[in-house]
Amino acid sequence: MTRRVVLLFLAAFLLIGSAGQAQAAGYRYWSFWDRDGDSWVYATQGPSLVRPSDGDVQGFRFAVSENSGDAAQPRGTADFATICAKTPAEDGSKRVALVLDFGTASDAPSGETPPAPRTACAQVSPDATTADALAAVADPLRYNTNALLCGIAGYPKSGCGEQVARNEGAQDDTQEDSTATAAPDEKSTQDDSGPSVGLYAGIALVAALAGAAAWQARRRRNATD
Repeated sequence: MTRRVVLLFLAAFLLIGSAGQAQAAGYRYWSFWDRDGDSWVYATQGPSLVRPSDGDVQGFRFAVSENSGDAAQPRGTADFATICAKTPAEDGSKRVALVLDFGTASDAPSGETPPAPRTACAQVSPDATTADALAAVADPLRYNTNALLCGIAGYPKSGCGEQVARNEGAQDDTQEDSTATAAPDEKSTQDDSGPSVGLYAGIALVAALAGAAAWQARRRRNATD
């Protein structure tokens, strides 16, 4: 096999590899965050398990993300004093500041438009969970059978952690605080978008090169006979 054929083989395999990377998928879901000083920290427990303290700030963000390295944080104001300024403290209750970011149009399911981001101050019982606080200010909530939070304030109307082609949910954050979460616990049963044109082209090229290499080998054998 000549050096030229070897180089063409390598180019074909690189083409196939890049085509596979182009098919990277993301997941469309609500992520849950805790505010720690000036930073958002991805919550390690679900909102139905966390019991925030009076004065805590927590956030939710709807987006498409492939993994914890490329996902998006809640945007907008995240200061307890500002969010709960009009909700005075009361004995026998606690106040939890919530930042609700419904995401961008590029992350929205087909046919839906995300509401504008907003904040809310939930005044709930001392033993209330974050899910209780959320239900007090952003009903209706929607969960799936695995207790994964699927919808806040009726958005989105359907779907829950579904897998989508990465280019269907390209992030377009134009406000502050726009990076980092984790992939959802639940995998979708929906199919990916299938092999790309580049992948098929790479396979065809490999096959053609294999035929050319075999022809050259036969030619050299015939020449020596």
